[in-house]
Amino acid sequence: MSTTLLRSFIFRSALRASASASSRKAGLAGTTFVRGKATLPDLPYDYGALEPAISGKIMELHHSKHHNTYVTSFNNATEQMAEARQKEDIQTQIALQPLINFHGGGHINHTLFWENLAPTSQGGGEPPTGGLSKAINDSYGSLDAMKEKFNAALAGIQGSGWAWLVQDTQTGNVIIKTYANQDPVVGQFRPLLGIDAWEHAYYLQYQNRKAEYFNAVWDVINWKAAEKRFK
Repeated sequence: MSTTLLRSFIFRSALRASASASSRKAGLAGTTFVRGKATLPDLPYDYGALEPAISGKIMELHHSKHHNTYVTSFNNATEQMAEARQKEDIQTQIALQPLINFHGGGHINHTLFWENLAPTSQGGGEPPTGGLSKAINDSYGSLDAMKEKFNAALAGIQGSGWAWLVQDTQTGNVIIKTYANQDPVVGQFRPLLGIDAWEHAYYLQYQNRKAEYFNAVWDVINWKAAEKRFK
């Protein structure tokens, strides 16, 4: 994925975040973008607010350490890219592309992930409604059936990656897709809901019982955020 596309995606996320600042209490943190740099978004809930589904210690490490590393590394890579372009150093530009994709994708994915979570006191776990609910039923028969297929997709990821409920912008249908490592959802698909299958998202609490994490996370899924993305 090109640097221009990734920057454009993050910048559009920033504009959406600014336009929906009043929705932060519903878990819509939004990607932040200051003077051309990605910044770590604040969470609209405390680290421990998602317990017992996700422990406060995991949330703290995941957000303040892992996500922050993606932000810092993405900014460093894009600065190096700018220097390489000024010097017309094509070899360095090519070498930096994987870093920009990985760390930029990590920033995008985690920003959307935080928005997709909410404490039960803020609606976490409440089922989707309206058009998104109908689209899920049309594609999978029921919400429970979709969750079952989604969890199977998560379990089938080899190594690290993500599972996403996405909307096909050409057909309007919702489908489940998996992405390796930190590859973001781009192209004809719109990300609606994503679940992180990297070990750092669950291992401290669930250890090798990742299936328990996949089941528990639905208790704090913020379907209101997914509904806002659904069109």
